[in-house]
Amino acid sequence: MPKKHSPADSIPLLTLIAVYYGFVFAITISHLRGIVDRMRELLGYAKEDDAFLSKGGNAPLLKRKDYFYTRYMFGRLRDCWDRPICSRPGPNFDLMGREYSFSVSGNYFEYTGQKIPSLNLGSYNYLGFAENGGQCIEHTIDAVKKYGVGTTGTRPEAGYTHLHAKLEKKIAEFVGKEDAVIFDMGYATNSTSIPALIGKGGLIISDSLNHASIVMGCRGSGAKIKVFKHNDPEDLERVLRQSIAEGQPRTHRDWKKILIVVEGIYSMEGEILRLPEIVAVKKKYKAYLYVDEAHSIGALGKTARGVCDYWGVDPADVDILMGTFTKSFGSVGGYIASDKNLIAHLRRSSYGAVYSSSMSLPCVQMILSALDVITGADGTTSGQQRITALRENSNFFRTKLKEMGFRVIGDQDSPIIPVMLFHPGKIAFFSRMCLDKRIAIVVVGFPATALLASRARFCISAGHTKEDLARGLESINEIGRRIMLKYGSVDD
Repeated sequence: MPKKHSPADSIPLLTLIAVYYGFVFAITISHLRGIVDRMRELLGYAKEDDAFLSKGGNAPLLKRKDYFYTRYMFGRLRDCWDRPICSRPGPNFDLMGREYSFSVSGNYFEYTGQKIPSLNLGSYNYLGFAENGGQCIEHTIDAVKKYGVGTTGTRPEAGYTHLHAKLEKKIAEFVGKEDAVIFDMGYATNSTSIPALIGKGGLIISDSLNHASIVMGCRGSGAKIKVFKHNDPEDLERVLRQSIAEGQPRTHRDWKKILIVVEGIYSMEGEILRLPEIVAVKKKYKAYLYVDEAHSIGALGKTARGVCDYWGVDPADVDILMGTFTKSFGSVGGYIASDKNLIAHLRRSSYGAVYSSSMSLPCVQMILSALDVITGADGTTSGQQRITALRENSNFFRTKLKEMGFRVIGDQDSPIIPVMLFHPGKIAFFSRMCLDKRIAIVVVGFPATALLASRARFCISAGHTKEDLARGLESINEIGRRIMLKYGSVDD
């Protein structure tokens, strides 16, 4: 497989200069504004923020230097994020109207009470289960009536029910593993389980663009952490070979275990894991492989069973499969699937499994019903229709954006479609202009991405119709032309 280009590869020279100039200009203006704010406070024209004051001999809660980016730079773009919705997060939804005031004294939102119908190109509603009707919703409502909303207990303390056990068995069968354990939060699935899998004397080799939940789990494990270039099996092999040769720091003893951690689809890149090559490296050096399928389970493969299904890889070749229910299944929580002994260990040792309240039973029922639809156990072909629609919609949208001249990254068949913006000023322009056209999108910039890699990220759903996508593309094309976003595509 050819090596992928970096998002910043072949960036036009004038754009490169403009990006750096934009950041220098924004930082300079922000520093000037900070000086003005401080002078106003000292002269008594403005009240100093209590968070920066020392009280009773205690250190201040915040330091101006640490808070600089959030207060003086992000504040100018706040309206591009955290937009509340007041409907189901389906292919179309209603945004709450609000007015944003930006001033020296502070940044504020005021809600107008208006509802803004918008095309939803930002939610992870991959298979379209964010519905307000149909059998999944009916089963969930029945579960609310029968079981209530909360379990009011942890797994070991009267919070584990027959529905939880049923879901664990069903998701294990779905992904091709012996057993599974479920968690009430996707983030906690990674951050509380990785420390239970490896510790001091172990080595974690993590993809450089892994999700924050993986990063936190690795840091909390006490194991040595090394990073390899994003989705690059050759660099993974280089890091593995060197690590095995050198052994543990200072003692140079053999590692107790080596765990490779990767993702099925990378949520900021839209890139699909090069699983066959990663598995080959893992087998060659006898390491363990942990695959986070938060975005790939339900969204990849002929039967929506994720990245193994997509590549035709035997799930037995992946030691640990992690996934979430928050995207393709329209619910909450996460799971880890593996062999029975490892899952039994996690049930006893993962903080998320032991100390967190068990998943709400209506949410469990939603997942069970969605699984029935996906697998065809409900007696219909709706699941296969959704899987096909997601793939066709994703490829249609990606192809059209490329034809329009946008710099699109990621892989064919991925429902995550990032479009490069590059310039920091275009983050706000693009987001606000899309909102004016009644299109809700996600924009991302530094420090969430590299300095030169600001982008818009579109997420496609099986619930979108071709008319929805065509309307969105028409508006995006016009906006891209107006703010000069058509940098052209880069060949893989």
